[in-house]
Amino acid sequence: GPPASGGAPGSCHEKSWSGSQYNWRQVIPLAIPVRAAVLFLCLILAACSTAPRGRSAASSVKPEAERKEAPDFSLKDGDGRTVKLSDYRGKVVLLNFWATWCGPCKLEIPWFTEFETNLKDRGFAVLGVSMDEDGWDVVKPFVARLGVNYRMLLGTDMVAQQYGGVDALPTSFLIDREGKIASTHVGLVSRRDYENDIQALLTTQ
Repeated sequence: GPPASGGAPGSCHEKSWSGSQYNWRQVIPLAIPVRAAVLFLCLILAACSTAPRGRSAASSVKPEAERKEAPDFSLKDGDGRTVKLSDYRGKVVLLNFWATWCGPCKLEIPWFTEFETNLKDRGFAVLGVSMDEDGWDVVKPFVARLGVNYRMLLGTDMVAQQYGGVDALPTSFLIDREGKIASTHVGLVSRRDYENDIQALLTTQ
């Protein structure tokens, strides 16, 4: 299987699942019966592939006074055009760092496509930032296959560092109309979590 690495539940790190911080090969004593070992492994894998449970349905948007400015950047889209985050000032922006090899990212993308369709007329936009090392050669066919309808950009290590390193994928930032980070989601969270935060930002500004 893929190497284990630490991270948020339902996230990927260095092309591997990182929902569990344990290396099951190390923590299962050889004396434990095989059946118990298999059950234990299944529990760990379940932690890798599901969203956190029991989260409040309320918005996780920070109060305006606690929000920090989202770092501006310039990145290229699939047509070679330069896109700046500041071009979207005045809109609520969902900034999603992702990669084609990231399993949880693939689950989120259809949600984001629907958000773009349903909310763009209310001043909302999704910006996808791919962290794929192989670039557009893998990104373009992937987004075409999924029918992605929002702006896709190719990320850089510099931009990732501006946003705290982006150690796990997916990592998403919801940015308010003033260009400030209102909420952050690391790893796979529920669609409802995104909807609550987006609606809070669209209705209060």
